[in-house]
Amino acid sequence: MEDTLDFKLILPKEPIKDFVYCFSSLQNFTNHHQAVVIPNGRIDLIYSKTNNNQIRVALLGLETQPKYPDREVSHLCSVSFNPLAIEYIFGFPVADIINSGKQMPNDFWGLSIEDLDDFDAFCDTMTKKITALLPENVDMRKRKLFDLIFALNGEISVAELCEKISWSPRQINRYFNQQFGLPLKAYCKILRFQASLSHIKDGTLYPQLNFTDQSHFIKEVKRLSGVAPKELYKNKNDRFLQFLVYGRK
Repeated sequence: MEDTLDFKLILPKEPIKDFVYCFSSLQNFTNHHQAVVIPNGRIDLIYSKTNNNQIRVALLGLETQPKYPDREVSHLCSVSFNPLAIEYIFGFPVADIINSGKQMPNDFWGLSIEDLDDFDAFCDTMTKKITALLPENVDMRKRKLFDLIFALNGEISVAELCEKISWSPRQINRYFNQQFGLPLKAYCKILRFQASLSHIKDGTLYPQLNFTDQSHFIKEVKRLSGVAPKELYKNKNDRFLQFLVYGRK
């Protein structure tokens, strides 16, 4: 009998919540070769164990399209970072790895392959490392920008956002393009799509958020997930891994 996909999720605690979205673990992954990961507006640092028992570390940029995970990986632990972490925790932009990623040193942040066997210990170790890297000061405009777009699921106009944080559209889009590789509007569409997933999972296949109409809703869902809402809802063979999150948080 095949092993069941084992998924775990732990939310971050203060003081790293502004920078970390969640920690997650996925085991017995090789039985889910049709798995699909869809955009969620976060940057993932993934520590994985390959089938030949080697550790692999990768930093994945933002996604604007579905992707299909590596079949050579059987077990992974990851940290999903909020965009604010890129400048203040990593200290370098990820614009060049949008829809892709880059290999990090196998001993990045001091973890070894044994650390992947205990997910709670992995989370504790990563929390301590990230806490040690926390900046003394954060640009309050950037903090408020992300607070607003997350709270509103991306449903805020650039003009309204600019007014609330006293930052011009040109400055905001320069920041997004330079740091993450996409404009603010495109990022907000990803957040709106993510917020729609819980509705789709519950069988609501018409828009609950600010889409123009049903046709626009279907088009956006298909662009970001690769399939229409109806097929996403069916989630045949549990291949859309993002659905694992719902019910765990």
